[in-house]
Amino acid sequence: MKVVLASGNKNKIREMQQLLTELCGKEITVLSLKDIGFTDDIIEDGDSFEANAFIKAQAPASKEYPVIADDSGLMVDALDGEPGIYSARYAGEECDDAKNNEKLLEKLRNTPDDKMSARFVSAIACVFPDGRRISAEGICEGEIIREYRGNGGFGYDPLFYVPVIGKTFAEMSAEEKNSCSHRAKAMRKFALEFSKYCN
Repeated sequence: MKVVLASGNKNKIREMQQLLTELCGKEITVLSLKDIGFTDDIIEDGDSFEANAFIKAQAPASKEYPVIADDSGLMVDALDGEPGIYSARYAGEECDDAKNNEKLLEKLRNTPDDKMSARFVSAIACVFPDGRRISAEGICEGEIIREYRGNGGFGYDPLFYVPVIGKTFAEMSAEEKNSCSHRAKAMRKFALEFSKYCN
């Protein structure tokens, strides 16, 4: 079975394909927007992760394949939920992971160590060729640390420490991350609904 992931991020595509195949119990090929020839810009102007996920899934709505999109981000309690839906462009439109992380650490510079609680949130949405829509949300609780740890992952992963695992996202193996991550939790909920379509 083929589905489209409304993303060009190779990490997300690989992660989504692994999780969907595992959770739906059948081989699922995840196509990128490039694979289906979609090159338009998608304006994510929703006010929540779920709203943005549906905007991304609806934009390249396909008559042939279900289109899945996710929107996820980091919410830090001491910053009143920042960076939130602006996680990917926290340091500005021309930013990268390093600049986003630098801005986060700078804004938390005067925050006490015991007030660094945070969570990653993921919303996954799907628009089917017949117009049906489903969505799910997952949350992973953790805390921000002040030094980079680990070489894996992407984004804020080297700074996001998960106490129940005892590692940052960037230190975890794929199996460890899939056992606790916000995206994996959202995917498990999402797969329950999506598997009804698979069969």
